[in-house]
Amino acid sequence: MAFKPLHDRVLVRRVESDEKTKGGLIIPDTAKEKPAEGEIVSVGDGARKDSGELIEPSVKAGDRILFGKWSGTEVTLEGEELLIMKESDILGIIG
Repeated sequence: MAFKPLHDRVLVRRVESDEKTKGGLIIPDTAKEKPAEGEIVSVGDGARKDSGELIEPSVKAGDRILFGKWSGTEVTLEGEELLIMKESDILGIIG
């Protein structure tokens, strides 16, 4: 993909949730919530301090992350729905 976010922003691909519950019930599309889990596709260079010094991002492409329900801006790039969000919207990395 030929898109690189600027500064402290990251490009995220949502990870689809299961269509069944643990008990075997099928969840219809209308009842599903958008997943708050994703995989980082691309990362910007990082934020800058007031002095101009670069703050390196804590995440890298390929990391699986959790983010807030209302985080990011939805965009469509090359026919794929992705999210652009600030690194500070990321709640944590799934190990």
